[in-house]
Amino acid sequence: MEHASAVATLDIRGTVTGWSEGARRLTGRPAEEVVGRDARELLARDLPPEALTGLSATVLLRHRDGSTVTAHVRASPLLGTAGAPQGYALTAGPSERPTLQLTGETFRQSSLSMSVHDVQQRYLQVNDTARRMLGLRSEDLIGRPMSDVMDDLDADGTAFLRHLRQVAENGRPARYETFTPASSRLGEHAWTIEMWPVRDASDEVAAVAVAGFESTLQHRAGKRLALLNEAAAGIGTTLDVVRTAEELIGFLVPRFADFASVDLLDWVLGTEEPLSPAAAGVTLRRVAHGAATEGVPRASVHLGETDVYPPYSAPARALALGRVVLSEPGDPDFDRWMRVRNEQAPHNRGYRERVRSTLAVPLLARGTTLGVVVAVRAAPQEPYVDDDVVLAEELASRAAVCIDNARRFARERATALVLQHSLLPRGLPGPAAVEVAHRYLPSASAAGIGGDWFDVIPLSGSRVALVVGDVVGHGIPSTATMGRLATAVRTLADVDLPPDELLTHLDDLVTHLVAGDTGNEVAELGATCLYAVYDPVSRRLTAAAAGHPAPALVLPDGTTRLLAMTAGPPLGVGGLPFEAAEAELPEGTVVALYTDGLVEDRDRDLDHATAELCRALTAPAASLDALCDTVLKAVLPEEPSDDVALLLARTRALGAGQIRTWDISPDPAHVAAVRRSATEQLSAWGLDETAFVMELVVSELVTNAIRYGEPPIQLRLIRDGALICEVSDGSSTSPHLRRAHAYDEGGRGLLLVAQLTQRWGSRQTTTGKTIWAEQALPAE
Repeated sequence: MEHASAVATLDIRGTVTGWSEGARRLTGRPAEEVVGRDARELLARDLPPEALTGLSATVLLRHRDGSTVTAHVRASPLLGTAGAPQGYALTAGPSERPTLQLTGETFRQSSLSMSVHDVQQRYLQVNDTARRMLGLRSEDLIGRPMSDVMDDLDADGTAFLRHLRQVAENGRPARYETFTPASSRLGEHAWTIEMWPVRDASDEVAAVAVAGFESTLQHRAGKRLALLNEAAAGIGTTLDVVRTAEELIGFLVPRFADFASVDLLDWVLGTEEPLSPAAAGVTLRRVAHGAATEGVPRASVHLGETDVYPPYSAPARALALGRVVLSEPGDPDFDRWMRVRNEQAPHNRGYRERVRSTLAVPLLARGTTLGVVVAVRAAPQEPYVDDDVVLAEELASRAAVCIDNARRFARERATALVLQHSLLPRGLPGPAAVEVAHRYLPSASAAGIGGDWFDVIPLSGSRVALVVGDVVGHGIPSTATMGRLATAVRTLADVDLPPDELLTHLDDLVTHLVAGDTGNEVAELGATCLYAVYDPVSRRLTAAAAGHPAPALVLPDGTTRLLAMTAGPPLGVGGLPFEAAEAELPEGTVVALYTDGLVEDRDRDLDHATAELCRALTAPAASLDALCDTVLKAVLPEEPSDDVALLLARTRALGAGQIRTWDISPDPAHVAAVRRSATEQLSAWGLDETAFVMELVVSELVTNAIRYGEPPIQLRLIRDGALICEVSDGSSTSPHLRRAHAYDEGGRGLLLVAQLTQRWGSRQTTTGKTIWAEQALPAE
């Protein structure tokens, strides 16, 4: 028996009759101290009845030093001559190998909550994390049924026990999620539970192992997301400011607060512009409030009334700081505010004494402060924590946007004239390439302002882009989409893309907008655009359309025609090409760009209306502005059903004396001669004052083209509204600015060009690229 890890013998009455050295090492007790004693005195916990019949159990032994030792004990009967048991030999098994010891430590120290249960749902093993979570010692768990432990903790273990039984019965793993409420002794926690069967050598289920991963943070995040999704559907169902505030209160109370209120700045409910709050306090008007218990508390400020909040109060601080203010008893400002409130409304003193914390959340939308939401929790509710702050910010942000939309809708009719002017570019430029005039007429229908727009964009090389577009539909969403598209066109025009490529990029943008926001007006109604570029040097007009009517051309001889071109698909269809059309125009040609509201109507034939437009464009007029009025009067019905945008542009051409071109040999030795030629041309134009800077620009751009570009290389100087230098080469690689280091021999050329000229850039051409720079002409 000395060779076994721990061996003992008992007589039939349970008295210890033999004790091995391994048993001494296991319990710390020598044989002389144990032999002759009842074996039950060595147990820290009574054996379950099943252990006596099964002759095998995991037991808790008392160590000599007062600690406890867990051991798996097996009993073998010692039979007498008659075949009846005369005693028992107990073994605790051989010593564990190092690998098994490491496995045990891994189980014990795991960050997961782990335990092992027998098929009767009793605890066999439990690790440290599980003990800490349950708040119990190992000796309080081992051998006890799971149901007893749950009863002690006042926790509902029904689902846990049900899954334990199922795994033990069917031998299949199980996974489920569980949640303990704040009222439980375990506290508010969420768990993802994994259970799997542990089989013995005969492939029978001998135990069930359990691992629990705490998912409280994920659970709370999921709850917040669900609440936000519900709020998105339940807040802002109407375009009414007060109703939106009431919906927010209905969502907050009682799920998030015992009492909540929405106070707005007075201008939000009127037509005035935003006003700055007074330094001594802020005046707010109560538009909605609610309590979880009717009449508790009674509102200190009645609906529709105003109240002045002192600077130290939570609402005033939230408005001043532009962020959530969390306050609770013990905060000096909070206590001071409560004392003032108790003086003003003593009937609510009892409720205020139970307040655990408050949240004051500013209502911010599009950079504008609209008001504040106040949420209150009183005992026995728990005070607000950081996660509640985040949720409150999200809810207030959503509500603020809805309130702001309602406010904007209410003011739309009163601000129609301002919005009409805001649709026009802020002062169209007067590029030398064209003379322009324009008109924009909003629809007189109750639908309101639509999404028509136009623009004139100066490009490099004295060229100009003419743009007209239409977001079909009316109201603020169409106007907002129009603003996006107009800004995108300006941005893409800055890249100097050809018309068909620009529309392709614009189509991609609209497609992304539709994919990212299924409620976008573009998705529901569509958008069209016409983009044309006129070059006064070549007198060529290049245009591409996305579902838009073709421009009308009025030639100097008085003849009128539509530019022959393919309309292309509307923006947002995606996957279809756009085609560019070109035409060489005599100087003085009038190009008319317009939206479909000018020629399309339910009661008019499109071809007939287009013919009327062409006839009206040939009418005598003293100016382009007068021609705009003539066209609108002749073509439009008395009550147009859609918005109308009209842009007229009369072309000019640059004379041969305003342009000078040189073909450059790709030899650095020729740069000096090119410089001299450019200087001579500037002198011929009477621009000696600009010669020093332009000579440097020509030298840098031509040198870069020779060094880094490919033939053919060409230099062009244009004298128009500005002095323009263009250098073209056969390479498509675009240049970029970089900061040269102290000892670098190069890398400063473009930096000098950028510093000495008004603007510079590059554009791709069919044969390579063109680098250009503009210099202001000296004042006459």
